[in-house]
Amino acid sequence: MEIQEAHSGGNQVASDDLVHLVDPFIGTEPEDLPPRSGIAATWFWPKPHIGNTHPGACLPFGMVSVMPYSGGYPTGYGRYGKSLEGHPPRFMQELQISGFTHFQQTGVGAIRKYYNYCRVTPFAEECGGLSSVGMLFPITNEEAMPGFYTCVIQPHGIRAEITVTQRGAIHRYTFPKSNGSGLAVDFSHGGIDIEDGRTIPLRAEYALQGNLGAEACVTMEGLPIRMSLEVSGFDTHTAVGSLWEDGDVLSGEKEKAYEYMRESTYVPFGVAFCGPTEEGQVVELKVAFSFRSRRKANENRLSAAQEFSVAKRNAKKSWEKGLRRIQIQGGTPAQQRTFYTALYHSLIKPSEAKNESPFWPWDGPFFFDFSTLWDMYKTQLPLVLTLFPEQGAEIVNALLTVVEMEGNFPIGYRLARGYDRFSHQASALGHVVIADAFHRRLPGIDWERAVTMMTKDLGRAYGEAFFQEGIVHPLTHTLDLAYGCFCTALIAREVGDTAASDHILKYATQWKNAFDQSGILRESTYYEGSRYNYSFRLLHDMASRIKLAGGDASFVKMLDTFFGYDAAAVQQPGVFPCREEMAEGESLGRFEGLNNEPDMESPYAYIYAGRHDRACEVIRAGLTQCYGDTPGGMVGNDDSGGMSSWYVWSALGIFPVAGQDVFLLGSPLFDRAQIQLGRSRSLVIEAVGGGDGRQYVQAVFLNGVQHQRPYLCWEEMASGGILSFEMTSTPTIWTRERPPSRA
Repeated sequence: MEIQEAHSGGNQVASDDLVHLVDPFIGTEPEDLPPRSGIAATWFWPKPHIGNTHPGACLPFGMVSVMPYSGGYPTGYGRYGKSLEGHPPRFMQELQISGFTHFQQTGVGAIRKYYNYCRVTPFAEECGGLSSVGMLFPITNEEAMPGFYTCVIQPHGIRAEITVTQRGAIHRYTFPKSNGSGLAVDFSHGGIDIEDGRTIPLRAEYALQGNLGAEACVTMEGLPIRMSLEVSGFDTHTAVGSLWEDGDVLSGEKEKAYEYMRESTYVPFGVAFCGPTEEGQVVELKVAFSFRSRRKANENRLSAAQEFSVAKRNAKKSWEKGLRRIQIQGGTPAQQRTFYTALYHSLIKPSEAKNESPFWPWDGPFFFDFSTLWDMYKTQLPLVLTLFPEQGAEIVNALLTVVEMEGNFPIGYRLARGYDRFSHQASALGHVVIADAFHRRLPGIDWERAVTMMTKDLGRAYGEAFFQEGIVHPLTHTLDLAYGCFCTALIAREVGDTAASDHILKYATQWKNAFDQSGILRESTYYEGSRYNYSFRLLHDMASRIKLAGGDASFVKMLDTFFGYDAAAVQQPGVFPCREEMAEGESLGRFEGLNNEPDMESPYAYIYAGRHDRACEVIRAGLTQCYGDTPGGMVGNDDSGGMSSWYVWSALGIFPVAGQDVFLLGSPLFDRAQIQLGRSRSLVIEAVGGGDGRQYVQAVFLNGVQHQRPYLCWEEMASGGILSFEMTSTPTIWTRERPPSRA
């Protein structure tokens, strides 16, 4: 997706090169932050203590990503095996890889299907030649920047460099002197190297195109993926292209097909290009993909037919445009690296493949890798919709098309036909995303169509019991559906459908049915976390929620207990924690500390009870003790950029209430930040008198006028100007006003 250049007004923050502040290795190793102190030491982290990111080459919202493949869990990169709780176990001492794969998730946990298609393996005759495909080799000199990755594969001494285009990738390999250097492309590869982690192609056909080209169509998870590739750099007189199967060359064959492959009949297959090389000889592979047709795959390859250096430069330029939407001043160099890496991780997903939908025949916006909306709807998608309104509108229209064509809004949407919409995880989250777009008045969306789709979706799946009985288990679905009703009713009223709005709005109050008399969620099954982790969600009627808990003082006391005020430090789970160890931690009912997303917005709940000072304390503890600029600088799954987006928002000092026209004011970390809002306006956020220990707010001014509300609406954000926080080291109650509650 081409990011449009933003045009800023005054107060421009100088930025010649923000890309150099991004470290794609952050989140690739287990958490290695300094020991926590204060309330942060009392939070319990049940999920794996690793970001599950990867350093591979990708573009903002790019269709294609490429990374070194080790078979590690869960992205295919890294040294660590399967882990659902605690500290991830290491399955190799030093990183080894078997090649480079395409299409990767980022920051996710256990999502069952893992991509890693089309593995490319460079080889030399002296190190096993074609028979070495699938073997692991150590790498050295590993480096990465946005849109580019490089390493040296040992003992071959082959330098690999990779960059990406919107629909493809360019591989560049510098070979040693060898009589039999080559590139093997494994069309059959998919998944990761754990039990039940392999994806087996259902059917495939592949063929050589001349001596240094090939085409393939492989059906993975019900989805045909078409590939077109071309090799250059070998001597055309001595180079040989061939098909291979199970490590053996298929002499004389130029094309082959497989029907209805299964575990018992599976064999790896692909093409190889071989030839003698001199020391330092460079060989390039251009590969492009399409989900539509062979013709489009070829067109995508031809459109990517550019010099490697040009593609690398264009990738950097695209990232620079994206990162430049927010420009910061102040903070430490480590905090700046953490911030821009977080922004980078926030802009990787979802993957855009316009005019490439494999599930319906017409052109238009198509996105995949909502893995999942549950991870993305509170922080990541609101950030994308705010910074990139044109792309945000396309995301919304793509979601509306999904529900129109497939019958419901997805919770997760990946490259798989009709596969696992994560219905066990959440409900009606698409409605929240649509409401966010509505509040931002994103262009090019048919809101009447949106209301139709939203209304139809509410009554499906868990919604049927919700409307009939007023409650549904898991109880999180009760909260989701009540919130979805609120979002739908709001838009319906705005488009003039008052009858539908009044009818649906009645059900928005049923969130109360999920709570017991103490003001905590009732016992139920919960997808992750406990009832406490979901009890402090930001609902559409927080005034009634606080009243249900017994009033402000009682609600604040509940929050204090949840965040561990005056509690002892917690021992975090180790490698392969036992059930007793996990149960003891979970029994505390404690905040998960940015390790997992169910309670990520809960620090801001204090603001609704008039305790902005408490919110500042928890937010700052999260910013400074749960993130860092090292490979182990994340305490848990990045979750498709969801956790990174929490950092971006919170460091800026504003936080979106998903689905509502409310941006809560927090505790800005940097002296100054300029946020580009679309193409013409910017909002400058200043923290006057900030610094170590000065985390509290004593006054706020918007364009020079004292601002008494602890939030902004979108119109105030979008109008731009200067939002100035006066910071202090003393806890203060700077405003008695509360964010709106809409019953």
